[in-house]
Amino acid sequence: MKVLRTIVWVVIAVALTAFTYANWQPVEVRIWEGLVLDTKLPALVIASFLLGLLPMWVVYRATRWRLGKRIVQLETSLAGQSSASLSSTQLDAAVNRATETL
Repeated sequence: MKVLRTIVWVVIAVALTAFTYANWQPVEVRIWEGLVLDTKLPALVIASFLLGLLPMWVVYRATRWRLGKRIVQLETSLAGQSSASLSSTQLDAAVNRATETL
């Protein structure tokens, strides 16, 4: 699986490098009337992509964190139930032994 991930990252890096080489042009971005940003086109496209990716990455990480906490909670609950049923099993065995001796 790591090999596949590495291949995908290499393909993305090659595509990004080819895009950067083919589109290396200056771009003027007017943010406000008095604020102008002079940059290269690939930098603008990559920054826009990363700004769009950031909210979804935050949602993904928050979901993983929430589900991880839920898994721990369920495992703890299950462990508590198992120990409770184990205690009742031990209690039944003790009652059976006590009634056998009578």
